Amino acid sequence: MSRVRGGNAGFTLLETLVALAILAIALSAAFRAMGVAAQSSGELRERLVGDWIAENRLAELRATQAWPAPGSSEGTVDQAGRSYRWREEVKNTANPLFRRVDVSVYAPESDSHTIARLSGYVAKALQ
Repeated sequence: MSRVRGGNAGFTLLETLVALAILAIALSAAFRAMGVAAQSSGELRERLVGDWIAENRLAELRATQAWPAPGSSEGTVDQAGRSYRWREEVKNTANPLFRRVDVSVYAPESDSHTIARLSGYVAKALQ
């Protein structure tokens, strides 16, 4: 075993393995963080689209001055290239000139996963 003057010529095998292990841990943590961010971004997009659908449904009832009957109804709407299902429940209020409308929007691939829920009121047009 020959030595170069002034110290060793390079890293030992153990030092190299430790450095590679640290690098592997750091890279796996970075990839995990990127994966979580991407998944979170997709869920946020779904919730935003669901909010738009619910807001559009309430705005449509107000714009047409509809006076919906108490009960529930449902339908589908195409938004952002996907088909979403919505359900609205209309309830009477203490004031007979107002009705409460609760709109729920469901994910396209699930009938039970609510991505948005919005409540609003519609008023009966005075004559």
